[in-house]
Amino acid sequence: MKQQNQLYYGDNLEVLQNNIQDESIDLCYIDPPFNSNRDYNQIYNNIGKEDRAQATAFTDTWEWDKEATKDFQRFNLVKGDKKIPEKTKLLINGLHEILGEGSMLAYIISISQRIIEIHRVLKPTGSFYLHCDPTASHYLKLVLDSIFVTNGGTFRNEIVWCYTGPGSPNMRQFNRKHDVIFWYTKSNKWIFNKNKILLPYKGGSPHKGGFTEKDGTRLLPENYTEGKVPETWWTDIAIVARSQKERLGYPTQKPEKLMERIILASSNEKDVVLDAYCGCGTTVAVAQRLNRKWIGIDITYQSIYVILKRLEDSFGKKVINSIELSGIPKDIDSATALAHKKDDITRKEFEKWAILTYSNDNAKPKDKKGADKGVDGTMHIYWDVDKNIKKILFSVKSGHVTVSQIRDFLHVIEREKAVAGFFLTLEKPTKPMLQEAKNAGTITIPLTGQSIDKLQIVTIQQILDGARTNFPLVIDPLKKAERKTEDKQLKI
Repeated sequence: MKQQNQLYYGDNLEVLQNNIQDESIDLCYIDPPFNSNRDYNQIYNNIGKEDRAQATAFTDTWEWDKEATKDFQRFNLVKGDKKIPEKTKLLINGLHEILGEGSMLAYIISISQRIIEIHRVLKPTGSFYLHCDPTASHYLKLVLDSIFVTNGGTFRNEIVWCYTGPGSPNMRQFNRKHDVIFWYTKSNKWIFNKNKILLPYKGGSPHKGGFTEKDGTRLLPENYTEGKVPETWWTDIAIVARSQKERLGYPTQKPEKLMERIILASSNEKDVVLDAYCGCGTTVAVAQRLNRKWIGIDITYQSIYVILKRLEDSFGKKVINSIELSGIPKDIDSATALAHKKDDITRKEFEKWAILTYSNDNAKPKDKKGADKGVDGTMHIYWDVDKNIKKILFSVKSGHVTVSQIRDFLHVIEREKAVAGFFLTLEKPTKPMLQEAKNAGTITIPLTGQSIDKLQIVTIQQILDGARTNFPLVIDPLKKAERKTEDKQLKI
């Protein structure tokens, strides 16, 4: 097992199968998509009078397609993969009969494949926490039983995390304000540091009548510890509200107090914590602070750059040197492979990677087309001593490029009242393209006196070779994470 903390950009199933050893993980927590049939957007800092900027962080929409059909065949009782537990095969085939070939079954199969791998990588003393909501929790519990319980593991708790928040005045049902967290252990030997997570007694002291343990041991108040182990309904941990310093704008961000309780309870210092859907990095940030080793995986580059920024903001630049980063394009072949992914969602990852990398994570990728056609990202800079703000646009091309695209992008720059633009291309530009860009002239930024070309063509090879934008007064598009030290623990 490598000692460096590891952050993987890619499909967590492939990463688990190819990069994480058997029985190497002490604790795994995942907060996967819930099959909510919606998109979740990363919110950026609002700049000037523009609409609240956002881009899709991940899509939680599932469908029965060729890929789902192929995955289902792995669970076929006759031709199935021998690595899949027999009970899980029976379950998936049974659900196929009940649910039919639709979004719910596609979702269950996707999650099941990953839970099988998580079970494999857990140590015999390891714990697994699965965070979900009532949309599919009843099915996921069956999946967990078929993988863990039938292989010597144990269901420990169903934790209900309760929180408050506004509801629609037009609701015609009860306002759902809770999530479900299933806790399973791989065996009957597991870590549970109850003294690390004790809650104060109501009124400051235990009940006067004492307490009787299951084995008959009678505990009187004077024998109690300084608090009690939390119940399985957690009402003392609030969601990350928009006004909180902790909030980074990530759509499904979980509070650090939630992760702190889980990590303190089910791991020790120097243990390895895995989050296979690490989103904005709450798990890895808390693991870092609590002196655990960690592995994070996410399939979106947006998440990777949010995590890296969060860790740097929280712990300083030195923490980045302790991370082994894998899956990011490092040569033209891997960049081309990312650009030519089979579906629109993963192909969009190429644009986000190119923009965020070239801009030193100072631009905001865009998802919207329509009126913004031709704009794949925007960066804001301070323009003059009065702190007026100007836009710089990005356009990314992964296919054949022509001089007409340069002319079109120049029109977009004018239409959007931007001061400059970067045309990022996988293919080498032609001489007419370079000449057209040169003909656009230069601009000078009054505040710094810096002179730049109004339209710059930058190849992906140049980005891979280290080319980056150089604007000293760029406005940070993301909220800055709160500064922390690794020995600073939140009060539970």
